[in-house]
Amino acid sequence: MSMSIGLAGKPNAGKSTFFKSATMADVEIANYPFTTINANKGVAYVKTECPCIEKETRCGNCEDGIRYVPIDIIDVAGLVPDAHKGKGLGNSFLDDLRQAQAIIHVVDASGGTDIEGNVIKPGEHDPLEDIDFLNTEIEMWIFDILNNNWSKLIRKAKAENIKISEAISDQLTGAGVNEEHVIVAIRSANLNPAEPQKWTEEELVLLCKEIKKESKPMMIAANKFDVAPEKNIESLKKTDYKVVFTSAAAEDALKTAAKNGIIKYTSGDSSFEICKSDISEQQKKGLEAIDKILKKNDGTGVQKCINAAVFDLLEMIVVYPVEDEGKWSNKLGDMLPDAYLIKKGSTCKELAYMIHTEIGDGFLYGVDARNKRRISDKYEIKNGDIIKIVSTAK
Repeated sequence: MSMSIGLAGKPNAGKSTFFKSATMADVEIANYPFTTINANKGVAYVKTECPCIEKETRCGNCEDGIRYVPIDIIDVAGLVPDAHKGKGLGNSFLDDLRQAQAIIHVVDASGGTDIEGNVIKPGEHDPLEDIDFLNTEIEMWIFDILNNNWSKLIRKAKAENIKISEAISDQLTGAGVNEEHVIVAIRSANLNPAEPQKWTEEELVLLCKEIKKESKPMMIAANKFDVAPEKNIESLKKTDYKVVFTSAAAEDALKTAAKNGIIKYTSGDSSFEICKSDISEQQKKGLEAIDKILKKNDGTGVQKCINAAVFDLLEMIVVYPVEDEGKWSNKLGDMLPDAYLIKKGSTCKELAYMIHTEIGDGFLYGVDARNKRRISDKYEIKNGDIIKIVSTAK
């Protein structure tokens, strides 16, 4: 399943560095507002254990038993207060955010940038304020879309004899909102769906807050943790959001050093191995400093953050469709050629439709490749399952 994770945050929080370290893409990084003018798009990977470790031979699609499953990452323009009113590059940010299924909010944990991203002394700004303002901007963006069309939506629901949840989701489709998101949000906001004409503006704002929670789940990448005051670290730990402490700069430096053959390093690891004996004293001191960061945080946190967004925030699992249940391969004999990210709780038949519509239409049954047992259309896929789909479709 293709998915997009949005990287959001104010300018100079380390968002573009996070993007670069996660994707190894060439992006502009500088200490001035709005380094990111147009959204940077790239591919990052979640890490998971490959089932081929259960066999004597490796599949050839993993590295030492670790499978890397691609996801899309969008580094959107930096956000400042009142972005929903067009301040800064807000309109561009919000347009790019439409594509994201979840948000990693990159926060400057050091407190070394003010609310608009201007560089100040570390510790002078409370990073919790950044979390609040980002939420407000996204919620008010959704509110403006609905409020500007509210009378029309009520008339549409009445004229077409449809639920208000359907009318709202139709209006917000472009923002990545579906009817299920809206139904849950209406319930959470304790609103009467039969009488939307009686909803006050305050209640509509509350509804938009709940729609944001459902359609754009968010977690925090507490970046620059290695230079953050302890008070900031402790306050970030107490938020209601999932928080992963990161040093995107350290990850970027390690990836670059590995690319140049100076070290051996795999993203997510808590250590690295120096491969060259002739490195400069400056390089040696730099690597020693990064090693301390890794030991303190059990890694740079960047890979941990990406995995958490996909597996925890979006509740995705990995499944491996095959055509030969004995060899765990496709018709060409390629072992475990594909790894699909699907929503936890998805059924075998839903997997068939993800592979191809005709395979779903012609679904007969599935086969668990590990034990060769036949499974029904309602079988709930488990993380790491290897499944053969038997269908009338060729």
